[in-house]
Amino acid sequence: MSSLAPRIVLVTRQSEYQALLANHGTRGQAAFYLQSRDQDINDVEKVHDTLMSAIQRTKAAIPEDWTVVDVEREDLDRFLFSSNDIVVAVGQDGLVANLAKYCSDQPVVGVTPGASGSEGILTSVQPTAVGKLLTQIEANHAIVEQRTMVSANTSRGESLSALNELFIGHRSHQSAKYIIRIGEDEEIQSSSGVIVSTGTGATGWAKSIMAATHQTFEIAPGDPKAIYFSREPWPSQQSGCSLRAGTIDHNTNLNIISRINEGGVIFADGIEQDFLRFDWGRRATISIAEKTLNLVSGRSE
Repeated sequence: MSSLAPRIVLVTRQSEYQALLANHGTRGQAAFYLQSRDQDINDVEKVHDTLMSAIQRTKAAIPEDWTVVDVEREDLDRFLFSSNDIVVAVGQDGLVANLAKYCSDQPVVGVTPGASGSEGILTSVQPTAVGKLLTQIEANHAIVEQRTMVSANTSRGESLSALNELFIGHRSHQSAKYIIRIGEDEEIQSSSGVIVSTGTGATGWAKSIMAATHQTFEIAPGDPKAIYFSREPWPSQQSGCSLRAGTIDHNTNLNIISRINEGGVIFADGIEQDFLRFDWGRRATISIAEKTLNLVSGRSE
């Protein structure tokens, strides 16, 4: 870290309760809306209160002479990170995945708002432990896990990186046609898209695919490799399914050429709104990203 006091970038996202108030205007109208769908606003409000408490306790743990900047998830693509930043994300695991592509070498601390708000995979640090952890980071004594990321680079010079997984296919997840190449092997496929997952993502979307297809790959979050799956590839006279799953690493990339007339996309970590177009003729090289997510562990050395 720099000799200057670190700047804390506190990343949060709008709670479901806040979103309901924004959409319906008042608590009463939001409660009526939920009640019509057999839901109770008290449950949603409880989760919101827990999140707000976690945010306040996290802020209270930050040294008083350190600068704190609040950033909403929706504003990350417009925020300029600096080398002296420590990123603190309070919320669900997906929040850390969402911000990973915007970071470079900054350490990231994932803070859990409680069992009801997080699985605790990427946001596992308790708010009460944040203060001690920040001083350890400043002194370079913290345990940092380097989480592998994957990237997609298109023939038009566009790029997108992901911590969990990349999706390549049609935006509606309907059948998509493409040419898939890995090493010397090539195949025309028609499927509901290709998923490329890191070891971090292997606990999510990829896990469900492996369970459904009985194709299992051993991969840890820090392993410098990724696994790919073609979702329900359709064998026909024009398309095959022999390259339906496999691995890539620093020496082996996955290359895909779109044969999607319209609606082809590449998106990362489940954020469908932030995508690269992947219509007919566009090429994408999927590889292990040069950068990693520097996730700070709450464990002691």
